[in-house]
Amino acid sequence: MAIKLFDSMSRETRELRPGNPDGVFRFYNCGPTVYAPAHIGNFRTFVVNDVLRRLLELEFPGKVKHVRNLTDVDDRTIGQARAEKRPLAEITRKWTDLFHEDCAALNCLPPHVEPTATGHIREQVDMIDVLMRKGNAYRAPDGSVYFRIGSFPGYGALSRIKERELKVTNSVFDADHKDDLGDFALWKAFKPEEDGDVRWPGPSGAAEGRPGWHIECSAMIKRHLGETIDLHTGGVDLLFPHHENEIAQSQCCNGTTFARHWYHSEHLLVDGTTMSKSKGNYYILGDLVAKGYSPMAVRYALLSGHPRKQLNFTLDSLHSADSALKALRRFSDGLGGPPEGPGEAPSTRFDPVLRALSDDVNTPGALGALFTLINAANPAKAQPGDRAAFGRALYALGLDLGALDSPAASAGPPAAVEALAVRRWQAKQARDFAAADRLRAELAAAGWSMLDGKHGYRLEPLKKA
Repeated sequence: MAIKLFDSMSRETRELRPGNPDGVFRFYNCGPTVYAPAHIGNFRTFVVNDVLRRLLELEFPGKVKHVRNLTDVDDRTIGQARAEKRPLAEITRKWTDLFHEDCAALNCLPPHVEPTATGHIREQVDMIDVLMRKGNAYRAPDGSVYFRIGSFPGYGALSRIKERELKVTNSVFDADHKDDLGDFALWKAFKPEEDGDVRWPGPSGAAEGRPGWHIECSAMIKRHLGETIDLHTGGVDLLFPHHENEIAQSQCCNGTTFARHWYHSEHLLVDGTTMSKSKGNYYILGDLVAKGYSPMAVRYALLSGHPRKQLNFTLDSLHSADSALKALRRFSDGLGGPPEGPGEAPSTRFDPVLRALSDDVNTPGALGALFTLINAANPAKAQPGDRAAFGRALYALGLDLGALDSPAASAGPPAAVEALAVRRWQAKQARDFAAADRLRAELAAAGWSMLDGKHGYRLEPLKKA
């Protein structure tokens, strides 16, 4: 079924299609800056992108090329290396390895290509040389190179930022070497007191130094996906200035459309506010695992809100996610028999899940459809292909029920109780309070109390008198 996705550039929902004659869908998403652990807000974006990747694989089997970069040289990575008095490559490898471990735990598919900024210095320098020859970039007195935004009339089309706002946004930066406050760095001249021993030969006529942040994505996209890609994604925090700058430098260099489609996921809140260590609500995946939550519960919770809306993450939401996953696992076990082979045609029973995901990555709609179906179905009376259809729905969501095989994960309320709890939570969210009260009474009769939080619930056995 066709995948329709909101386009941040046109502000319309449009169908995703490959634009190249070879039929390969070219997809890029901005990866992490590897100077510290990625937090759960970062992983909301990566998990959403993983669902997109899975949908694309189902829609265009064998015809998807996914690239995600690693930023391994910038102010933060260099600053961390200097703070720890260790080589830059040693610092970035440490955090890259942890990022890969976290991605695997959250069941995120690895990209087909994962380029690094330091591995593509030549490509970045070559693009800067072209921009300088075309008059879109200039060398500053200190040997740095800046992009001249006045040379690109389309600047601001993605973010809708106005010239006055742009000048205010950039006024906090040192403008001593710029022709205009809005111009941004393509190449930064080497400064021993800031850069240590991190430097490379620069573009023609420029000083030794290192690339600016924005040029790396443009250069890696051109190298691995070509001058025009089908989809570029990232968190909404990257929309300006990063993605705006990517468009300007790529289109001026290559003379063609950079990306046919743009998609941005919204911020994650924790306990109703932005994450910060000072507030005590800053979590990385390891923090939550140490509290006893499974990575699959974290993934489920991150998918519980629409990606284009802010999601409030709470520990209560992880309790809810854990109960929901156990209900799915018991339904899967109830289907019985070995999974169908890859040649087995799935039934259409779970198509509503895929339809929801294909409609602007509506993950909460997909989860709701999944539970509507399993609550109405009798696993013992499954039709041929139902197991394959259920597996396909789980694949699209990236939910690995096999990760729940530990004794701790299998303990808890019976499947019937978990299913009642999920139905009651859905009724409450739909403001069907009569049904919610009736289901609460059924839970109590079964010996369980459902404790509601603002954004989730947990089940506890009732104490016997």
